[in-house]
Amino acid sequence: MIKGAPTTDNRSLITNHRSLITKYWKPLFAVIVWGLSFIATKNALVEVKPEVIVFIRQILGILFLAVVLLKQKRKFSINLRKQKWIFVLAGIACFHLWIQVTGLQWTTASHTGWIIGTTPVFMVILGIIFFKEKISAMQSLGILIAFLGLIVLISKGDLTSIDFIKNKGDVLIIASSVTWSIYSMVNKKVTFTLSPVLTTFYLFLIVAVIIAPFTINQKNISDVLHLSLNGWGSILFLGIFCSGIAYTLWAQTLNKMSASRVGAFLYIEPFVTFFGAWFLLNEQITLPTLLSGLIIIAGVVLVNRK
Repeated sequence: MIKGAPTTDNRSLITNHRSLITKYWKPLFAVIVWGLSFIATKNALVEVKPEVIVFIRQILGILFLAVVLLKQKRKFSINLRKQKWIFVLAGIACFHLWIQVTGLQWTTASHTGWIIGTTPVFMVILGIIFFKEKISAMQSLGILIAFLGLIVLISKGDLTSIDFIKNKGDVLIIASSVTWSIYSMVNKKVTFTLSPVLTTFYLFLIVAVIIAPFTINQKNISDVLHLSLNGWGSILFLGIFCSGIAYTLWAQTLNKMSASRVGAFLYIEPFVTFFGAWFLLNEQITLPTLLSGLIIIAGVVLVNRK
């Protein structure tokens, strides 16, 4: 054997590592990008209004997905009567994005990351209310733990300081988590004959049409024209990476892997936001925030256990 040459075991280990990277880089990349999206949104909010961010993000996402569809030689024609649920999903998505971005005006990116992590909890609660779904004692405990973490997060460790007016940013983010749960449940119950990328393309298009009348005015156009390099960078990141690339990679992964395995990557998102906000926005890492976030994640893990 040549000294320094890789052994059969080493070659096998390298091959396995490469296989894992090839298999999981897409959902990992998407989750990291989505985790950083709240930071980019905070940056953009300094210069433009929430509805402007949502509108431009949809337009950029539409352009990116159009390029993907053209490259795949897909047809754009669809029967909207048969795909009427897209309009319902678009309406929910539009409201979800608007309250989420608006909420970010009054709360931190790190708080937003942890709160959005509670979405699976609200999905289970909605399943109990509307579909009479049964849950285990472990899942019930998980719901209680997640809400305990949520209360500690909003109060910053001081339960006497909770004020829904003062904490309106956190309240709006919680509401956005509920709306995303509703979106996810409707999406789960509806079967589309379109490909995931084409469905997302039309979803973005309808959202853009809905929000356009509330966005296109002289003041907002002036704000966009006077965007700084940092502002444009944030919006381009949101539109191209978060709405375009990440959604496409996520859809591709869901076609090859089970939803539960792909969904496990979402546990990483709040940590990306938390440490990204500390590094990029100079948000303070406080012990109550970190502990409450870990409590929330622990609760969500229990809720998702079967």
